[in-house]
Amino acid sequence: MAGQFTRSRRLETQQQEQSRARWTTSLTKILATLMVDQVHKGNKHNNLFNKKAWKYICDEFYSKTGLKWDKEQLKNRYSVLRRQYSIVKSILDQSDFSWDESTGSITANDEIWAEYIKKHPDAEIVKTGGCPIFKELCTIFSEPATNGKHEYVAASEGEHTSVTPCLEPLNTHHEESSSESQDEEDANDPQTVQPTTPTGISKRKRGRKGIDEAIADAIFEMASASKMRAAAIEQQIARFSMADCIRDLDLMQGVDQHLYFAAVDLFNKPNAREIFLSLKKDKRLTWLRGKCSIASNLSCAE
Repeated sequence: MAGQFTRSRRLETQQQEQSRARWTTSLTKILATLMVDQVHKGNKHNNLFNKKAWKYICDEFYSKTGLKWDKEQLKNRYSVLRRQYSIVKSILDQSDFSWDESTGSITANDEIWAEYIKKHPDAEIVKTGGCPIFKELCTIFSEPATNGKHEYVAASEGEHTSVTPCLEPLNTHHEESSSESQDEEDANDPQTVQPTTPTGISKRKRGRKGIDEAIADAIFEMASASKMRAAAIEQQIARFSMADCIRDLDLMQGVDQHLYFAAVDLFNKPNAREIFLSLKKDKRLTWLRGKCSIASNLSCAE
């Protein structure tokens, strides 16, 4: 009896996991890699994956992850990725931004970010989470990444493509239209049997619900990445704290009152604290005198 109850609970859990796709960075990377593979195999035409491509993507995704998510769930994620690509592409169209392939981050100074986000609020999630799979997205959406930027020529077809940046807020209407485009691909596929009864309304409702969940999961994923980055920064600050610097400063010999308080002012800079605590103890006094002397000279010049 207990075994039957356990199996029932396990089946219920699996059904719940299948009904709501919880996307992580690694799952998104797997999906993007599978899509890139299908682009290279020529199973994407007119910006649409064909039926064969979606079958392969669904089967391989299940094989690699053990998650039997249906085609609609993967299509919803495809729509979110297309929106993400459009946001990142629009950012990188600006000369002040660059993409670091090794980290996936998009870099620019804080003032430029603040000004851009003021006009394009969607960019906030990209600023904090970056876009580690931008290179894959460029391939999926027919624009090869080059030197942290992107070209406007399709690598596979050698044609100029026109991709209009989508700068409106991320919403369900935009993503629904992309899902409907994929439905047009199914309609044109000769292997797809079209229903004889009108199901457009119910199909659109299911699509909207799935898209809402996909967008919510994408935001949750980016928020998690932002929290992890903030935690890493806090850990770095804690490792080279002001208290540790002052404690070691108190133990040093040959530090007069003027140098002492100049050093305390210097320790307001995180980089200075890190250097001070990383130096060997016999070199710290020389370093402090040099730094505080430079700071004093600059202050007098002003």
